[in-house]
Amino acid sequence: MNFFKGKNALVTGGAGFIGSNLTHKLCELGANVTVIDFLIPDAGGNLFNLEGVKEKVTLVIDDMGSDKIGELLIDQDFVFNLAGQVSHISSMKNPINDLKINCESQLKFLEACRMVAKKNAKIVHTSTRQIYGSPKYLPIDEKHPLTPPDINGINKLASEQYHILYNKVYGLNTCVLRLTNTFGPRQLINHSKQGFIPWFVKQAICGEEISIFGTGLQIRDMNYVEDVVSALLSSAITEKSNGKIYNLGSQENLNLKNFVKLLIDITGKGSYKIIPFPEDQKKIDVGDTFCDYSKIESEVGWRPKVSISEGLEKMVAYYEQFKEHYL
Repeated sequence: MNFFKGKNALVTGGAGFIGSNLTHKLCELGANVTVIDFLIPDAGGNLFNLEGVKEKVTLVIDDMGSDKIGELLIDQDFVFNLAGQVSHISSMKNPINDLKINCESQLKFLEACRMVAKKNAKIVHTSTRQIYGSPKYLPIDEKHPLTPPDINGINKLASEQYHILYNKVYGLNTCVLRLTNTFGPRQLINHSKQGFIPWFVKQAICGEEISIFGTGLQIRDMNYVEDVVSALLSSAITEKSNGKIYNLGSQENLNLKNFVKLLIDITGKGSYKIIPFPEDQKKIDVGDTFCDYSKIESEVGWRPKVSISEGLEKMVAYYEQFKEHYL
C-alpha cells in the first residue's frame, strides 16, 4: 500500500460512511486526498466523520455532477466514486430524486472524467448487490440474472453500466464493486432508511426494542468497512480490474435473528421482537441473499478478514464513545 504515497486521490461522497473511512486510510498511506460531498440531509454525510484528517484533506461541498467537478479531476491519479443515494425506501418514495443523484450526476461526472482526467487515472465505483433482486441461486455470482427489486437498484445498475461503457468506448480505467451489507464506524444510524445494521446498532446501544420483520430467519452476508476499504484500494492498484465488475461478500452468513442476538450480547442492552413486514417493504424484500466473492479473490487478491462479531464490537465501541455526533 506504499503505492498511494504522494499520489492524488479524489473521493466522492467522502464525508459519508464508506468514503470517510477510505479517506482516513488514504491519508494514513500518504496520499493527497480531495473529498467532495454535497452533505445531503439524511444521506450519511457528516463532517465529524473527517475528524482527525480535516487538516490533511481538501474538502469541497458540492454535487459531484457540478460543472466545477472538472477542476477537481485534472490531476487525480485515483478517483473513488462512492457518492450516491443508497436508501431503497427513499428511492420508492422519491424516484425522480434517486434518478437525479444515481444516474444524472453520475453521467455528468463520467463526462468530466472523459474530458479532463489523466489518461492513466483509475476510477473505482461502488454499486450494490441489490441489483440481483431475489436470488435464483446461492451464493450469487456475477453471472446471476439482474432483476433489481426497486428504483434504487435500477438506477444503481444504470450507474455501474455507465462506468463499464466508458471503459469500453473511451478507455477510462474503470471498475465496479457490488457491495453487500457494509457496517462499521462513521455510519449513519439515526434512521432506518440506510440498512438494518446501523439502525439495529443504534437501537441496541440505546437499550431499545429491535423489530425484526418477517421470520427473522432471512440470511445475509456482511462486510466490516475496513475490509471494504481494502477492496477499494486493492482494485485501484491493479490493471486486471479495468472494465470489471466484482462482488464483495463474507466468509460467514447470519440470519437476522442470530445477528440481533449477537448484537445484544455485545452491547449488553436492548431486546427484540419478530413482527410482520410492512407492506411497502415486503414488496422489495429479496429473502435470503449472500454473494460469491471468488472472482475478486482470484483476480485482485482480496478476501474479507474481519469477522462479524469482531466488526460489531469495534462498531459498538465507536458509537458508545461518539454517539452524540450521530444521534
